[in-house]
Amino acid sequence: MAALATVNDPEIRRPITELGMVKNVDISPDGVVRVGVLLTVAGCPLKDTITRDVTGAVSRIDGVSRVHVDMDVMSAEQRKELQTKLRGDRGPEKEIPFAKPGSLTRVFAVASGKGGVGKSSVTVNLAAAMASQGLKVGVVDADIYGHSVPRMLGVSERPTKVEDMIMPPVAHDIKVISVGMFKPEGNTPVVWRGPMLDRALYQFLTDVYWGDLDVLLMDLPPGTGDIAISVAQRMPTAEILVVTTPQQAAAEVAERAGSIAAQTHQQIAGVIENMAWLPCPHCDERISVFGEGGGQTVADALTRTLGARVPLLGQVPIDMRLREGGDEGKPLVLTDPDAPAAAELRRIAAGLGKKSTSLKGLKLDISPVKH
Repeated sequence: MAALATVNDPEIRRPITELGMVKNVDISPDGVVRVGVLLTVAGCPLKDTITRDVTGAVSRIDGVSRVHVDMDVMSAEQRKELQTKLRGDRGPEKEIPFAKPGSLTRVFAVASGKGGVGKSSVTVNLAAAMASQGLKVGVVDADIYGHSVPRMLGVSERPTKVEDMIMPPVAHDIKVISVGMFKPEGNTPVVWRGPMLDRALYQFLTDVYWGDLDVLLMDLPPGTGDIAISVAQRMPTAEILVVTTPQQAAAEVAERAGSIAAQTHQQIAGVIENMAWLPCPHCDERISVFGEGGGQTVADALTRTLGARVPLLGQVPIDMRLREGGDEGKPLVLTDPDAPAAAELRRIAAGLGKKSTSLKGLKLDISPVKH
């Protein structure tokens, strides 16, 4: 059992012994061990991973000659018990854990005024960089109409459902959810009105089992539409990250996207200027393909609008490998961390991922003792 306690469920990321997934262990005199494992659902897509990890953990015990893993499925009662355990014995009621006053998860809503500025590429690479730096990271693909995060992270499997909880797929140590995972096969469009968009976002935040995250990144659709408003209403503590390009026309639109914080009373974490320049392949000069200064222009304008300093967090140069990595599901910050664009994204991620040690604003469950 001690060896099995080192095996984590690949979706929930907690020991299978703690989750009640070990059905039985039989040990024969000749060292053959048979382990019964209870899967959360029939046809679990990661059962081969569990089999491999259980076999490896038990095989390392002295005296074990062979390991057999027998798969079974949890009963409805066992799944309900697991659901209650994962929700902290609070029962099956739905709530947004990141919106609670005591939440220590930093939530970043990545916004842009218009499409085509590389917002999703920035989101995915920031998430991958933070995960590689040891943080527990989740990504919500809130761009319902233009969802692209699953491809950029190389996610092809569908989420697993346990009762009314959804276990998000994991890629590059990042938990991720997207409406694209629930669509029928093919590139069919999502044709929804505002209330359905809000409902989808709510389910992503309540029905998905995220666990204890350090950072949650939300890839918002461009502009200031229904999703941006829903995020502000449902998670007012989410910080906004504005992505723009150096082009002044793009900067003006990005400024509008960031100015929503003045009405929703949200904090802006900063501005990221993407496609800042193209390194010349023949010399050390920078080619300003989309102009210059757009990122700083947005940061200065938002500083004036909000009355609080909004920093320019970084300038990410153009790199064809960044696009290629998105198409292949391999973030550049992982495949070539020393590339100029990757290095800048990793630097930005390191700054955003710093944990706050302050207790300011948190409700402490303590009371004075009477003597």
